[in-house]
Amino acid sequence: MSTPATPSAQPSVPLKETKAQRSERLKIETNPWEAFEEIRKFARDGRDSVLPEWAGFFFKWWGIYTQGDGVGVTGGKGGEGKATEYFMMRIGIPNGIATAEQLRFIGVLARDHGRNLADITTRQAIQLHWLTIESLPTAIEAMQTVGLSPKGACGDVVRNVTGCPVAGLDGHELIDASPLANAVARELKGNPEFYNLPRKFKITVTGCPVWCSHPEINDIALTAVRRGDEIGYSVRVGGGLSADPHLAVKLDAFVREEHAVAVVRGIVEIFREQQGLRESRDRARMKHLFLREGWTADRFLEVLKTKLSFDLATGVDDSVPDNVFRDHVGVHAQKQQGLYSVGATVLNGRMTGEQLIALADIAEKYAGAEVRTTVMQNFVLPHVPQANLDTVLKELSALGLTVEATNFWRGTVACTGTEFCKLAITETKAFARWLVEEMESRLPGFDQQLKLHVTGCPNSCGQHWIADVGLEGKKIKHDGKLADAWSFALGGALGTYAGVARIVNYRCLSEDVPEALERLLRSYLTTRGSEQNLRSWFSEHSNEELRAVLESGVLTPAQDPAFSL
Repeated sequence: MSTPATPSAQPSVPLKETKAQRSERLKIETNPWEAFEEIRKFARDGRDSVLPEWAGFFFKWWGIYTQGDGVGVTGGKGGEGKATEYFMMRIGIPNGIATAEQLRFIGVLARDHGRNLADITTRQAIQLHWLTIESLPTAIEAMQTVGLSPKGACGDVVRNVTGCPVAGLDGHELIDASPLANAVARELKGNPEFYNLPRKFKITVTGCPVWCSHPEINDIALTAVRRGDEIGYSVRVGGGLSADPHLAVKLDAFVREEHAVAVVRGIVEIFREQQGLRESRDRARMKHLFLREGWTADRFLEVLKTKLSFDLATGVDDSVPDNVFRDHVGVHAQKQQGLYSVGATVLNGRMTGEQLIALADIAEKYAGAEVRTTVMQNFVLPHVPQANLDTVLKELSALGLTVEATNFWRGTVACTGTEFCKLAITETKAFARWLVEEMESRLPGFDQQLKLHVTGCPNSCGQHWIADVGLEGKKIKHDGKLADAWSFALGGALGTYAGVARIVNYRCLSEDVPEALERLLRSYLTTRGSEQNLRSWFSEHSNEELRAVLESGVLTPAQDPAFSL
């Protein structure tokens, strides 16, 4: 009798990879920093040769993104818009300090290869657009000749290390922290030990008394503090915005300057080791240890101590600043006798390559051959002799750059928007400029410092969660078509009134924003207490009351507080 044949095993069907699983697999397979030859090959073979994993992922490690088609997320699928043949590139500038030579290089690159367009970002970097695949390797290699690199400006790595743009100049600072910021950048930027983090990682180091680099929203923030006769740093961890805003948590530690790089490295190592954060790209930032995994400041500090070969002293109280703009705009005397820093506002951070070149010329001819960018998308021109001040102000004005800006102009920040970003829902840069012009005409002389932040999607690159008035891009049906609209988030702040802005369940078309904002600010002006600032006024009123003001200008509770976006 024959033995029945054994049924053959059925081939297993592979499970579909999640976005996070794919990302983790790709990072294990390739360190993009060690594969620059691939970029050279793409440049030789043309745009169609670019592999999908490079276009959508690996390029980011080199500060490069594919550029959207101007429609944004609604023109694509799977939560991402369509890419064009062009690229965007961010160039990191540690502590925002660039030489005139470096700035001129960026300006020439923008003028000759980026359609004369450049944006200062909220991390003191400069972003270019319209770059072709053929220009990328040449641009990257040429940058190295002037000490610049886009390496690490994007990707699951330590991003550009930020700091105070008047570090070493301001007589009120506790310490010039820019050497430490640069030391941290040298330790971590482009370091192959840290090419594979769960997600992006943001660090700031500052001795600035007004915390101008926004330490509250960084993954690591070192802020100078005095402990007896010694100056060191307080350390905060886990700050971040996006869809889950979270202000950084202060650890009970005093960090001596000579230990600071080791402390920062230890914290990044802790982040790198968190396998749980690698399970979802949407929950992969260090803040999610606190938001979702139950970590506390005490637990984090205990883990950190295991990474260090030295003891940390207990922390001391910080002097939390109440300044709103934190931007160093205006003319300010430096601690160097006879020299001044000139802070100019750049609406939305948008400049031309020709303006950057001209600014570099001004810096060389009339100042100290240096230009510093800020996280408010502006710049500071340091080391201006008193005898040259009037000339510098006139030269800047001739370039369309203003030092004496209105509160609307000065406090406005905008992300890239649908003009170039594939994740954006709405256009931002032109809208923000139009909105500022509208508000200046409606409320001339508005006397309150106002942070007006415009972000084109929930990712909050425009940082609407920390704005007095944050506008988040939406789409709504109007006349049978999808139109740009905005959801209002009010009362966000850092410093004394630190807190995340509140969604007040009011949204409107772009064309209706100025009228709604005018109603809100006029209500503040007519009902505020003596010398009451806008942040305090917001804190006194409920979401329903603020929504009612936006709708009608009347400070009474809205009839439908359950309205949901």
